[in-house]
Amino acid sequence: MLDATVPALSLGALLALVQIVSIGVAGRRLGRSHGPSRFPDGAPVSVVRPLHGIEAYSEEMLTRSFRLDYPSYELIFCVADPGDPIVPMVRRLIAAHPRVPARLILGDERLCENPKLNNCLRGWRAAVHDWVVLADSNVAMPPDYLQRLQAAWRDDTGLVCSTPAGARPGSFMAEVECAFLNTLQARWQYAAEAFGLGFAQGKSMLWHKPFLEAQGGLQALAAEIAEDAAATKLVRAAGKRVHLVASPFEQPLGPRGFQEVWARQLRWARLRRVTFPLFFAPEIGSGVLLPALLIALCAGSFTGLVGAAGLAGLCYAAEHRLAIRAGWHRSPRLLAAFLVRDALIPAIWLGAWMQSAIVWRGNAMDVRPRRAAEARPYAPTA
Repeated sequence: MLDATVPALSLGALLALVQIVSIGVAGRRLGRSHGPSRFPDGAPVSVVRPLHGIEAYSEEMLTRSFRLDYPSYELIFCVADPGDPIVPMVRRLIAAHPRVPARLILGDERLCENPKLNNCLRGWRAAVHDWVVLADSNVAMPPDYLQRLQAAWRDDTGLVCSTPAGARPGSFMAEVECAFLNTLQARWQYAAEAFGLGFAQGKSMLWHKPFLEAQGGLQALAAEIAEDAAATKLVRAAGKRVHLVASPFEQPLGPRGFQEVWARQLRWARLRRVTFPLFFAPEIGSGVLLPALLIALCAGSFTGLVGAAGLAGLCYAAEHRLAIRAGWHRSPRLLAAFLVRDALIPAIWLGAWMQSAIVWRGNAMDVRPRRAAEARPYAPTA
């Protein structure tokens, strides 16, 4: 029988090379803008923020909306339920910042099964400016938030967005979520954009309203169960590109338990599996731990085990270096967070294929793709 050590280690070296190249590409891309911005200087902007419930950092995140260092912008807060506990906080903040044009819109329109899109629709229509940012409630907006989005606008841009960078974890599982969000998901997203395959992320989206209206308006994003997947396909179909900000905006996590992190990552995986199945299929190998274990098992020798451990250590060291380069969260528990994350990836990947049901903001949804005849606006049953 031929010794399997050499081919197993060769496979490991190839997988490690893919990991390290993606880390290197993302590291070179982060913090840099490619060419001058084509965004009109000082153009007024409407910022639409859909809200639902009070989160760990709600007051800070909403207060940041009023402290943007930009000459002309308006804020539109959208809350589907008039009885939502976030409503008094929004009203208090609007009253405390009279110099910033801001309003609160209560009640949504049932466009589709996506509760976030339903919540945004009235705010989109109410926006008075041609440039509109859709920003989630947990995005930590720095004072130059709008300038950083605008800096990524090019002649071929259809949409500028930002993936979330996990920050301020309040528990070990929140650190695991940082490991998912930062050196894994953000890394692959920036690497993909560097090769001309940029795709949207719904946390922060800068749209030119006339462009999106010409493609069917915000309603066109109801074509997919996830509005960011629909946005990616819409922009590409129009011959444009999705571009990312030079550095992603933070999302403070606070304390999170295993079930919360598992449910969120599984939900996102199921959405990716339905909307981009060919890109989702190889995600089972997107981490380091599973390929390293397979290599050790295939080699069946102590040399193979040592080689697999060395390759894993090299990849994790490169991830840690990327976190330093990007200014992302780091702690003495980061290696343990990497290991737990990579142990979860195969289970999440399998779970994404096995079921199509998700729960999003308390809404039970079936993410299976529908035939064109079935893709009609959603209406709740009586």
